[in-house]
Amino acid sequence: MLREPLLLLSRSQQVKKLVSTMPVSAGIVRSYVPGESTGSAVDATAELVDKGLSVTLDFLGEDTLDAAQADATVTAYLELLQQLAARGLARSAEVSVKLSAIGQALPDSGHKTALENARTICRAARNAGTTVTLDMEDHTTTDSTLSILRELRKDFPETGAVLQAYLHRTEADCRALAYEGSRVRLCKGAYNEPESVAYQDTIDVDRSYVRCLKILLAGQGYPMIATHDPRMVEIASSLAARYGREQGTYEFQMLYGIRPEEQARLAASGETMRVYLPYGEEWYGYLMRRLAERPQNLSFFVKSLISKK
Repeated sequence: MLREPLLLLSRSQQVKKLVSTMPVSAGIVRSYVPGESTGSAVDATAELVDKGLSVTLDFLGEDTLDAAQADATVTAYLELLQQLAARGLARSAEVSVKLSAIGQALPDSGHKTALENARTICRAARNAGTTVTLDMEDHTTTDSTLSILRELRKDFPETGAVLQAYLHRTEADCRALAYEGSRVRLCKGAYNEPESVAYQDTIDVDRSYVRCLKILLAGQGYPMIATHDPRMVEIASSLAARYGREQGTYEFQMLYGIRPEEQARLAASGETMRVYLPYGEEWYGYLMRRLAERPQNLSFFVKSLISKK
């Protein structure tokens, strides 16, 4: 019932202005998106790195149908990578890229444009001393995204992949990607997907997540365990021990502002804990769409406001 109103609100500049200027709501926004500028994102990254955390940065924007906007997004990533290198942060901070933000959705030339733009970002990341992870979006883009990943890994084998446990196909994708040197972020999935391609019940998604974790942790790659679920963190730690995984051969990932005390605990215990840090002028649409895409997201954000653990 909330999906359509939230999507409508995501396009309202008036509501965005209200949200960003009211003291209470502005504070909430800053809890999840540290700023609009590259400088604010790099400053937030430095603070996290000083606390022993790793970071992946996402310049917000998606589903662009404008080639000039796709080019502007690439330029933003190049500026970000330059600043990370200049501040000595590249060893601890990488970037996450949504292919739809750099041209994937463009008519006719989308796949080719996204691949070329991703290559440019990957080259800049390597020169800066860091890596790129390709974010995964809704299921209609999965084949294209994995195809672009395969092409990129020919020259940039360090490029990370993202798989979503709620999709029926993901166990097979995990098996295909669990090879040596392959970095794979496993998340539950945030988009509102049809029953024909995705599990609908929370318990089924959780079971799929665990099955996928077993495949990745038993494999030869580098699993990136993206979850805020305390039970999944505990299960992942147990599975890592079962499969003889030493700390540093996998990592945990959580969103900026979500369970910071748990992030600190994991880092203090010797785990690699990477924070997903979104920034940019598109923060409002990002926040509202994430709330709209799945009902669980709304309760998830509310709970995170109540408890930071």
